[in-house]
Amino acid sequence: MERREVLRLSALAGATGALTLGRVSFADATPAAGAPGGGTGGGQGSGPGDGANGGPGEQTRRVTGHLPIGAPDFVYIPVEVPPGVREIAVSYSYDRPTVPEGTVGNACDIGIFDERGTDLGGAGFRGWSGGARSEFFLRADDATPGYLPGPVNEGLWHIALGPYTVAPQGLSYDVTITLRYGPQGRTPRPVHPPERARGRGRAWYRGDSHLHSVHSDGRRTPAEIAALARAAGLDFLTTTEHNTTSAHRAWEGLWGDDLLILTGEEITTRNGHVVAMGTDPGVFIDWRYRARDNAFGTYARAIRRAGGLVIPAHPHATCIGCNWKFGLDEADAVEVWNGPYGPDDEVTLAEWDNTLVAHARGRGDWLPAVGHSDAHRDPDVVGLPQTVVLADDLSRRALQDGIRAGRVWIAESSKIDLSFSVTGERGEHAGIGERLALPGASGVTARLKVSGAPGCTVSFVTDQGRLHSAALPASGADTVTWRTTPDHAAYIRAEVRHPATTPGLPGPMAALTNPVFLDRTG
Repeated sequence: MERREVLRLSALAGATGALTLGRVSFADATPAAGAPGGGTGGGQGSGPGDGANGGPGEQTRRVTGHLPIGAPDFVYIPVEVPPGVREIAVSYSYDRPTVPEGTVGNACDIGIFDERGTDLGGAGFRGWSGGARSEFFLRADDATPGYLPGPVNEGLWHIALGPYTVAPQGLSYDVTITLRYGPQGRTPRPVHPPERARGRGRAWYRGDSHLHSVHSDGRRTPAEIAALARAAGLDFLTTTEHNTTSAHRAWEGLWGDDLLILTGEEITTRNGHVVAMGTDPGVFIDWRYRARDNAFGTYARAIRRAGGLVIPAHPHATCIGCNWKFGLDEADAVEVWNGPYGPDDEVTLAEWDNTLVAHARGRGDWLPAVGHSDAHRDPDVVGLPQTVVLADDLSRRALQDGIRAGRVWIAESSKIDLSFSVTGERGEHAGIGERLALPGASGVTARLKVSGAPGCTVSFVTDQGRLHSAALPASGADTVTWRTTPDHAAYIRAEVRHPATTPGLPGPMAALTNPVFLDRTG
């Protein structure tokens, strides 16, 4: 297809930025269901199946093409699937030409939609592997991780290509589609994690709600992640694969009284990523839109209808498409710390602190801060960092309620423990995420008790900035206090930092709290 034609069709595609190519037909030589013979074409299939590739009981088609710069975000290859197919297998490749320094090269994702169509938020979604795999299969009884097992019904399916970045030379793709015929297998009933674990009643619970396994671009199995979560001292985790729910059914036997497993998704758009924490098992949230499409509110509401929290992830990460461009109006919390603490986290923290100032001036609700590991593979550390939530019990709803209320602090590991509160002169008291209403000139005392942080420094931060710091003793445990008034501090939050490693910049974070707000009365 010529560049001019691609651009013309892309413009006609509208806000979704999608282009549909010509149909791929297998109808000219379709074997009867379960019958041998009739295969046409060559090429390589993928996934398990009876017979040799291109041999008895299967057919193969190959589709090639070229996309120029300016190609749409999603290119659909319609595939006419005849009756009697038990498995569809797809492999693909694309060229990676040399590009000048500072210029993006080619990157192309892949996924598939079944006969129910490609409508945004529709029921046709059957899997996505992004750029993590070059081949996949699916059938009734099994599927490649990232894809959903289920019947391969007759109808018009669509392979979805996502040219994430395109080199100046354009992107040439090569897709091989194999249909294997025979009786449909039986789709196993999915077993999903329970919404509650035994827990300790009302307590502080540690969790990591941004994790990736082999079901997207991670390299660890769910069993390996569960073991690492327990070793990290976590009470809960959330499975959040990129743009797929296939992992929701992959945790059977891995939860227990000591570990709650929540289901979710990392919705990976071209203008930022959002963690949908604790959505109902099996509920898919679409990602095929940009900020300019003005569609995010629709999908944020879909996350909430599915019982989840809307948490923008790594808002200032440097990877292409990772910067958050949708604004924070629809968010329930914001991920201010992602993986080992770095400069992008520092920027996010400063931006979040500015929203606290705006809230103190009466401009909207405030957003609680959370932290997650975003762990994919070794040496990524599960639970670095971890969100610590005060919840009434160890359950999906109680944890979400605690996060919404801001009863949260963040730590680099379970070795660090802390408590933070602000008290008034007459015994008035407020903890993390709470409010204290006092006359403006009334004295208040902020108190942070911390352990497990040797060599670190404690700071109290207000709307005026960092106003008091104290070094912890060699033991890493101490109680630090500081006095102020509501006239001089609209809120107080605490930070625990390692020594600075870069001159002129604060040290890496070891722990931080959400604020206590000071409201003036009288």
